[in-house]
Amino acid sequence: MAEKNLGAEPRATVSLREGESRPTLLRRRRARPDRHSRKRVAFMHYGYYDVAFQYFTEHVLDADYVRMPAPTRRTLEIGSEHSNDYVCAPFKHILGDYVEALEAGANVLVQFTGYCRLTYYGELQEMILRDMGYDDFEMLNFSFVSGRPFKDYVAYCKKVVNPNLSVAAGVANMLVLLRMVEHLDAYNDYYLANAGFEVEPRSFERAREAFFEDMRCCSTMADVDQAFRRGMDALRALPTNKPERPVRVGIVGEFFTAADPASNLEIERKLLSMRVELARTLNITNFILRYSEENARRSAAPYVTYDMGPTSSLTVSAAKRYLEEGFDGVVHIKSSGCTPEIDCMPPLQRLARDYRAPILFLTYDSQTSDTGLDTRLEAFYDMLAMRKERTI
Repeated sequence: MAEKNLGAEPRATVSLREGESRPTLLRRRRARPDRHSRKRVAFMHYGYYDVAFQYFTEHVLDADYVRMPAPTRRTLEIGSEHSNDYVCAPFKHILGDYVEALEAGANVLVQFTGYCRLTYYGELQEMILRDMGYDDFEMLNFSFVSGRPFKDYVAYCKKVVNPNLSVAAGVANMLVLLRMVEHLDAYNDYYLANAGFEVEPRSFERAREAFFEDMRCCSTMADVDQAFRRGMDALRALPTNKPERPVRVGIVGEFFTAADPASNLEIERKLLSMRVELARTLNITNFILRYSEENARRSAAPYVTYDMGPTSSLTVSAAKRYLEEGFDGVVHIKSSGCTPEIDCMPPLQRLARDYRAPILFLTYDSQTSDTGLDTRLEAFYDMLAMRKERTI
């Protein structure tokens, strides 16, 4: 008996009728894979934009999103241990995020381009991670295609993440993503202005977490708009006890540190607990989607004449607008060694003198502690409250 060939492909034969030619062999076609090997994509932590990062990964890139837990002190310690002492704090935070993302199983790390040294961070962080022994990952570093035509971005995403990426679906979902970002920022504006005056403790925080989870389930533009309306209705329905003339504080500063709670030691939460109305113009909507450097410098005149770097013009123009609108004070946040934001300090000091309003300058590095920050914020608030009482 002939031995069965286990490796042969299955065949089917057609029986012969009288007068017909020899049988025809029919080969069964191999099933073609209907999708790529899915990549597991991770971003750095950056405020509440984790919701948008997830949508970008799942709907634009058609990949699996690695949702990271909240960063801890360990995250910063890892990043600091493997970074140069003099590199800015955001570099250390992001590097620590990447290490924990790789530990969680991510095999693609996303890094953005920027207007400062952030442009070079992706390459340097990739080199550090590989020196640490992490080899099984790729970097989706958008600085490589910054300023190029849209088709280059698409080709790059196909090369690194998903060769079967649909351009038409990706473009449509990008529009949904932009709407989502605008809604996230608008929601946060209302939250900062009112959460400090909640009647029930943590009611605003619980509502915000529910809103974020609702947004995570969205797929279409209609879904995003409806989730935003539900979230705002729920937020407005919460009882508050807001005084007629609350202490009002505007937040300005460096794009990463001023907007990321883990990087600024939850400064917004600390100020809200003091019953302060907050405003922060610095977000993706105002700085990327709708930003005009020329308009920012014009609105900041005569304090700014030239473009000093990434967020410099927005920092000064936002501080000027806060003081013109009668805010009681401004908090300027930057990471240690951030040259553009250091350049903002003289114009901000002039604004403080001209408008007779205090500005608190805060600089963060990997050694900044909650204790020192709490003391400075409490003193700043007491000063603002006493000044406000004297003007009644």
